[in-house]
This record gives sequence, structure tokens and C-alpha cells, in this order.
Amino acid sequence: MSFTFKQGLFQFDFTDHHAILGVSLDAEFGEIRKRYMRVARRLHPDTSPFESETDKEFANQLLSKLVSPAYNKFSKEGDRAELFVVIKNLSNTVTQKRSQIKFTTDAAKKIAKAGDYQKVYKEALKELSDREYESLEKTLDIIGEISELNLAYLLRKTGSGVVKPPPPPTPKPQVIKQPTRNPLVEQACNRAKTLISNKNYAKAISELKGALKFDQNDSLCHALLGFCYFQQKQGTMAKIEVKKALSLNAKEPKALEVKKLLEQAATGKNKPSKSKDQKETKPDKSGGLFGGIFGGKKK
Repeated sequence: MSFTFKQGLFQFDFTDHHAILGVSLDAEFGEIRKRYMRVARRLHPDTSPFESETDKEFANQLLSKLVSPAYNKFSKEGDRAELFVVIKNLSNTVTQKRSQIKFTTDAAKKIAKAGDYQKVYKEALKELSDREYESLEKTLDIIGEISELNLAYLLRKTGSGVVKPPPPPTPKPQVIKQPTRNPLVEQACNRAKTLISNKNYAKAISELKGALKFDQNDSLCHALLGFCYFQQKQGTMAKIEVKKALSLNAKEPKALEVKKLLEQAATGKNKPSKSKDQKETKPDKSGGLFGGIFGGKKK
């Protein structure tokens, strides 16, 4: 399923991520993240209030193909800085084509003429964003209307800056910066860890597979899947997931630990069986294999 928009900023070969999320062109990242979390909960198959399978599937398509990709454009500092530049250049383009632009909604026309256009813009945006994902049959139309508001606002703001420019570079401390993770994937991984601690590996696998629908390239998610498959004695699947995790992040600690467990298991199969006189090795009180994965206490 593909989505096409022709209103507002979309008509300038630009994907209006702000309109998709229902946030203003000068929204701060904290506000954007909060809005994304609320919309994602409404659209996700596990938490959506929609009853029909058709609506649930359409909501999932909106989330995976529109909402999550839009949020990803804001989740990384470098991508946000690039988007600021693109919008700044776009403001020059729409200014040059001002005479050719025709607004179709009353709200956009009002912004184009109002004295206090910023107030009109915020009020109109709030009214539309409150309804944006309430009734799915109207969602695409509302996204187009919000983008038209953004176009009208951009024209009025031309020359004074639409969004706050990225702050000047400051010396960065010498620390390893952790990559920004999709918050829904992070929540799913945390739920999976709880399930793993209760040895409910089948349910944990289901959680992790669902998380990968939002981000196929999450190394921790693949590493945890590898551990679950290892515990279920599905060595081939465990190796596949661990290999994927390490291809995404060669230093992923959980993947390295599961890889070591796989190697130990493979070596153990080649060892001669123990004689009756040999005593069985007692399990590690710190949590055994699972304790190693999630940092059991050391003696």
C-alpha cells in the first residue's frame, strides 16, 4: 500500500513529515517525540482501539509506512539538521512560486491574510491534529490539510526563519554515543527481557518479531531473538539472529555473549561423554546462561 499527497508542501516534491505527525514546523524534538508515542500507540496492532481487521491493517500500514518513517527523520540529530536545511531551501522555492499557489482550505487562506498568523496557525493545527488519527477514513485528507497550513505558514515566515537552526557545534566529550533507538522497539525489548527472565521464550520471540516490524536493523532485538532460539534448542535460528546482530553492530554485547554460548554448545557436543564416576558440574548460582546474558552477580 502506498500513500500519495498533492496538497500543501507535498506538491513541491517534499515529504511533509511535520504534517504526517501533526506537529508545527517549529516544534521542538521533545514535543515531536511525545506526539509520535501517542499516535503510535493508537495505530499499533496491539494497542489500537479499532475493531475491524480492515481498520487494524490500515492503521498498521499508516504506522509502518508513514508515521514511523516520519519520526525517524527527527530522531537523529544529523537528520534533523539536514531537514532544517531542506525546509529553509523550500521556503525560497515557495516564495518564488507564490503567485501560482492556490489554497483550498479556509484555515490556510486565513493564515495567508491574518495579522496574527502565528496564533491562527497554532489554533488550526491543533484542531486538525486532534482529529488526524481518530477516524482513519479522514486521516489522509487531514494530513493534506495540515500540509496546506504548513505551506501558508511557511510563506508568511519567509525571511525570518521557519524553524530554529541547529545550535552551533560545541566540543563533544570523548564518550561513545549510543544510537537512537525506536522507542517502541525499546519497550518491546524490555518486555521480552521480562519474559525471558520467566523462561517464557515463545512469548518473548513474538514480542521481538513484532518489534522488528518497526526497525529491522535493531542489533539488540536480533541478539535477544538469538538467545531465545538458543534456549529452545533451535541452534540454526539462533546462529542466523546472532550473525544478523553482529553485522549491524560488531560490538553488540548480547550478541557476542550468545555467540560464545553457541560455540560452547558446539564444543560440548564433540566432547566424550562423562563416565559414571565423574560428578556433574553444578549450575552457576549467579543465573547460569541467562544470568550471563543479563549481568548476573559475580562471585
